[in-house]
Amino acid sequence: MSRGKKLIALTLFTFIVLVAVGAHYSGHHGDASGLATGNVSDVVASQGLKGTSVPPSQVGVNALANEAGHLHVAINFTWLLMTGYLVLFMQVGFAFLVTGLTRAKNAGHMMMMNVAAFAVALIAYYAVGFAFQFGGVAPVANLGGLSPLTGIFPHGNAGLIGTHGLFLQSAKGYDVGVIAMFLFQVVFMETAGYIIIGAIAERISFAGFLLAELAMGAVIYPIYGNWLWGGGWLAHLGQSIHWGHGAVDFAGSGVVHATGGWAALALAMVLGPRIGKFNKDGSPNAFPGHNIGYVVIGTMVLLFGWMGFNPGSTFGATLLRISIVAVNTLLSACFGFVAAMAWTNAKYGKPDISMSCNGMLAGLVAITAPCAFVAPWAASVIGIVAGFIVCYGVWFFDHVAHVDDPCGAISVHGLNGAWGVLSLGLFADGTYGSGWNGVNGNVKGLFYGDGGQLAAQAAHVVVGFVWAWGITYLIFTVAKRFMQIRVSPEVELEGLDMPEFGALCYPDFVLSSTTTGHASAPVGGGYSSGPEPAFVGREPAPTSTSPPSPPSPPPPPPSGPETGGLS
Repeated sequence: MSRGKKLIALTLFTFIVLVAVGAHYSGHHGDASGLATGNVSDVVASQGLKGTSVPPSQVGVNALANEAGHLHVAINFTWLLMTGYLVLFMQVGFAFLVTGLTRAKNAGHMMMMNVAAFAVALIAYYAVGFAFQFGGVAPVANLGGLSPLTGIFPHGNAGLIGTHGLFLQSAKGYDVGVIAMFLFQVVFMETAGYIIIGAIAERISFAGFLLAELAMGAVIYPIYGNWLWGGGWLAHLGQSIHWGHGAVDFAGSGVVHATGGWAALALAMVLGPRIGKFNKDGSPNAFPGHNIGYVVIGTMVLLFGWMGFNPGSTFGATLLRISIVAVNTLLSACFGFVAAMAWTNAKYGKPDISMSCNGMLAGLVAITAPCAFVAPWAASVIGIVAGFIVCYGVWFFDHVAHVDDPCGAISVHGLNGAWGVLSLGLFADGTYGSGWNGVNGNVKGLFYGDGGQLAAQAAHVVVGFVWAWGITYLIFTVAKRFMQIRVSPEVELEGLDMPEFGALCYPDFVLSSTTTGHASAPVGGGYSSGPEPAFVGREPAPTSTSPPSPPSPPPPPPSGPETGGLS
């Protein structure tokens, strides 16, 4: 059977499975109409009416209370959906960012990976990932309760995986509150999937990339997310061993960003560096991105989307802490930008645009976990540290670890995701978080008297690294025995656009390969064996009957930093 026929058969089989599952559970749903969600029980002032016999004179009061409760939940639904749309728009920012930081010959491949990541990972999350993550989350009061999702294995404080909500159908998953929760959470999962693109750019095969997104949507992200946000064991460390309020991660420095960053590290290690990235003595060569304007646009789009990412994690506009969350997010981002700009200016005599932008993203990543729990001054400190971490991290992976990360994704998201989680355990000031994870009192960090919270945050960091890096490394170490997860040297040197998709991102220009030794470069070798294909203009260079002149030596690498590799 040809490859095309196999793909058609697989698509038809998947369609049949989805229809069959949907038909089986079509009669089992919660409040699919939304009319029963939001009533008197959702109005704090009317809690006294619950479970009592209300006289006829109070019928009108009950009706008003039910309407108020419905509007209360409707406001929160609207907030959750609108902020979810902002997070979805971050996909545009990621596409611009990673495309600008890579070379023109791979621009189409980079854009296509961003679109494919959204589609493939969403389907995997819809099928099983959401159930694995939130199948046991039970009530979320701001959304009118999510009582249909009550299955977790094992029960109690040691939960590992959810069991309800497969295909958004089983166990009454067909419910307006559950569906709203799904929309907001699926775009968070997608963010973890986008992160890995930056570290595996310019050498992963499209088939290998699709496998990575399937794994992220079905297994890597949702299972770890369950341990923090779905009623799992890390969230219960406060109850089980009295470590603060258990592991706390407000909007996902660890759950989303560090998970994506550590998975990116594992996959970059399995793939190996790009051809020519490292010399035989281990020193790195800079491969500057082709469009710095894309990088700036992408960064600003991501900053805008983050105003949904963090404030939206309140799950409701009626929680007025959103103002502090929003301002802390902006402060950390700006201080991260300034710190990275100052670092590159001190090292190279001028600010570096791409590294400064990565400093802003690092500040955003770091504040994502503690944004609701810290004061503005602490958010500023967290951002400054994040800006320095990303600069040193990029240098470390280039010069010490020799891991090829074209866009600096591991440093931005992995290292600063870990820093954000730990910073909560230091700076949480006890003004918010009463009853978080079932523990009385507000959340406090080490500097405010609760060293147990820092211990829980450290456990979050260590377990997150072991899980995300370990499971990704295992999956792709096995997968490369059965499929081609990295393109051939010839394809890598030509650029991935034409060989993988038959189209160029810039069709008005052509790429002309200069000579010397590319065919002998080993897959994944990453050692320089000659100049890269040249970007030569709108038409092929005219031929000449005279003998070609010897190729000129390649220019020395730039003296400034390349995001993903400081030279």
